[in-house]
Amino acid sequence: MTTPEGGGPRIEPPTDDVAPVGEESVLPGHHRGGFHRPPTAPVDVAVTATGPSPDPEPLVMWAPREDPPPRAALAAWALFFSIVGLVVSLFVGWGFLLGLVGVVTGIVALFRPLESRRMAGWAIALGILSLVYSAGWLWFAATQAEIFA
Repeated sequence: MTTPEGGGPRIEPPTDDVAPVGEESVLPGHHRGGFHRPPTAPVDVAVTATGPSPDPEPLVMWAPREDPPPRAALAAWALFFSIVGLVVSLFVGWGFLLGLVGVVTGIVALFRPLESRRMAGWAIALGILSLVYSAGWLWFAATQAEIFA
């Protein structure tokens, strides 16, 4: 506010509820006494036992589980399907699906590092043989039914 004479700002005196500031606090943030310990000083903590006494061996309840070792079973499955496909194709012509599954899984097993390459090779060979026998049975059945005549 300015005075009506235009002389300068008019400053009102503080009310009674405002405490006057002394000469010791000249700048904001200046230390006024009281807390003298640095804020990073260690604080004393009283140690009390609240739970059961610890065992001499540490608990491993929260230890991560070890992953099971990888198993090599794809070549064995390929050999199984190839053998079953070969046995079925000796009697009927519809065993080619089992032989085809054996050949495909045998080829996939060849590219996996833990699989037995010898077993995968046998699965591919027996699967191809079951495909040949199945094709022979299907050709024989087609000629008997005069489908290709």
